[in-house]
Amino acid sequence: MGVRFLVLVVLSVTLMVVDARFTLLKPVRSQMSLVLMQSYWITDLPQRLWQGVASQFGSRTELVAENEKLKTENLLLQGRMQKLAALTEQNVRLRELLNSSALVNEKVEVAELIGMDPNPFTHRIIINKGERDGVVLGQPVLDARGLMGQVVELMPYTSRVLLLTDTTHSIPVQVNRNGLRAIASGTGNPERLELRHVADTADIKVGDLLVSSGLGQRFPAGYPVATVKEVIHDSGQPFAIVRAVPTAALNRSRYLLLVFSDSRTPEERANDAAQAQEAEQSGEAPAIVPTTVPKPALPASTAVPVAPAAAPAAPAAVVTDPKAVKKPAPVATPAAARTPAAVPATTRERQ
Repeated sequence: MGVRFLVLVVLSVTLMVVDARFTLLKPVRSQMSLVLMQSYWITDLPQRLWQGVASQFGSRTELVAENEKLKTENLLLQGRMQKLAALTEQNVRLRELLNSSALVNEKVEVAELIGMDPNPFTHRIIINKGERDGVVLGQPVLDARGLMGQVVELMPYTSRVLLLTDTTHSIPVQVNRNGLRAIASGTGNPERLELRHVADTADIKVGDLLVSSGLGQRFPAGYPVATVKEVIHDSGQPFAIVRAVPTAALNRSRYLLLVFSDSRTPEERANDAAQAQEAEQSGEAPAIVPTTVPKPALPASTAVPVAPAAAPAAPAAVVTDPKAVKKPAPVATPAAARTPAAVPATTRERQ
C-alpha cells in the first residue's frame, strides 16, 4: 500500500508540473471536462430540483405578500392624491386672490446623462439637451427624487450641469417642518451637504427634510434637496455643524428633468413689475383728471351772468348752457374738456 501510495503521489506531482509548465495536457483536460460535466449535472440534479421547487413556492408566497402590500400602498397614495388635488386647487384660488403670478406646476423636459467630468474634485455632468432645445444658463435640473444642480455651460446640443455637492455650489433651503432657512453648500462628497451658519439653538434635528426656498431666484421653491443626517452642537461655538444627505441620486441617475419655470432674469422681472405698476396707475388716472379739468371753463360761466337758467348754487365747474348740461359725460382729458366749454362761450359773446 505504501508503494502504491508513493507511486500515485509521484504521478500526481508529475501531472501537475507538466500541466503548469507545458500545454500537452490541455486537450486531455478539455475532453475530460466534457465527460465529467455530465456526471456533475447528474449528481447535482436532486439539489437543483429541490431548489427549484422551493423557489417556486417561496416566490409565489412573496409575490402574494408583495401584491397585498402594493394594493395597500396604492390605496393610501390614491387617498393622498385626492387630498393633494384639493390642496392644489385651494392653492390656485389663494394665489388668484393674492394676484400672484407664481406658477403651481412648472414645465419640464426629460434629458439624459451622456458624460461626466473626469476631474474628481469637480462634480459636473453633461446632458443631451442644449441651447437648440431651449435650455438656458442657471436652469434647474432634478431627478425623480429631488434637485440635482443647475446648468452652468451651454452648447448647441449639450449642456454642462453643476451638481449640488460641488464645493463651489450653494443653495438656499428651508426646513420643511418649521420653515427654518439656511444655506446648503457642497462638500466635494457626492453623499453629503453642509448647512452653513446655523445657530446652535436652531430648531433642526436628524431626519428633517430640506426643500428649496426659492430665495436665490434660481431654483423653484418646494423641491426636496436633502435630508438632515447629523447635527452636532458645541457649546463653545456659535453655530452648529449640520450635515445632510442629498435626496437625489447624484451618482446613479441617468434620466433627468429640466425645469422651465421663469427664464427671466431678476432685472427683467423687476422691470416687468414696474411697468405693470405704471400701467395700473395710468388706468386709474381718468378718475382723477376731472378734479382739475374744469378750470379752463371758468371764463365761460362768468361771461353770461344774465342767463336765466344759471343756478346760483352751482359750482364753478358746471356749465350754464342747457345744451351743454345734457352732455357732461364725454369729459375725459383736459383737451376734451376745454372744447365743449369754449364753444358755448363764443356763441354767447356773439349773441
